[in-house]
Amino acid sequence: MSSDLIDSSARIHPSAEIAPDVRVGPWCLIGENVSIGAGTILDSHVVIRANTKMGKANRVFQFCSIGEAPSDRKFEGEETWLEIGDYNIFREGVTAHRGTGSGGGVTRIGSNNLQMPFVHIAHDCIVGDNTVFANNVGISGHVQVGDWAILGGYAGINQFLKIGAHAMVGGMAHITNDIPAFMIVSGRPATVRSINTIGLERRGFDKETIADLREAFKVIYKRNYSLQEAIDQLKAMREGCETLKILIQSLESSEKGIHR
Repeated sequence: MSSDLIDSSARIHPSAEIAPDVRVGPWCLIGENVSIGAGTILDSHVVIRANTKMGKANRVFQFCSIGEAPSDRKFEGEETWLEIGDYNIFREGVTAHRGTGSGGGVTRIGSNNLQMPFVHIAHDCIVGDNTVFANNVGISGHVQVGDWAILGGYAGINQFLKIGAHAMVGGMAHITNDIPAFMIVSGRPATVRSINTIGLERRGFDKETIADLREAFKVIYKRNYSLQEAIDQLKAMREGCETLKILIQSLESSEKGIHR
């Protein structure tokens, strides 16, 4: 930890472990049991409160509050953690809270994620890799967000829900049920619109796979099957398609019911 890279106004707890090349800007506060990996930059007025493990090359912009105690009445000061991967960007005013003892004790954020200004990630959430949360997105406690998911501005996600991999949520949508992988959901009330075709094309999915997903969308949403009947139909489709397996897994793991 180099004094040349740490502003004199910053306050760092003696128990914090900070890689030598981490840059800490003016008026930052780093609390106890915090570890920060190499190449990370904290701009001014960043608070990393406590019990937070942050990987390498993260960028945290001004006025972020990371690793604060959870906003949950059941929390009684027990030891809980926030774990963050590598190469994430936390724009201005992002808040990310530690877990709760009753919820598993850990909030996890993966790698290569973009959190735009004033995003809130609540206690016990699990966020995958390569996600984008636009301005003012709020995910409530115990939410799981899969890899490559995109949440539009001001979207709100109820507690205990699951957003599948490669799903896209439109701006200002209020999500009250699980969203299967690869789906686009938008509107008020939120409605499943289609497969996230453009996003999949940008990520290199081939035409045959996208065609399979379009057929899967019809099976789930257009043919009046029950959820289990739809799952059985998907299992009978192109054998060995890993993408369909991801979709089926997201359907089978739903506990709150999917948006229909």
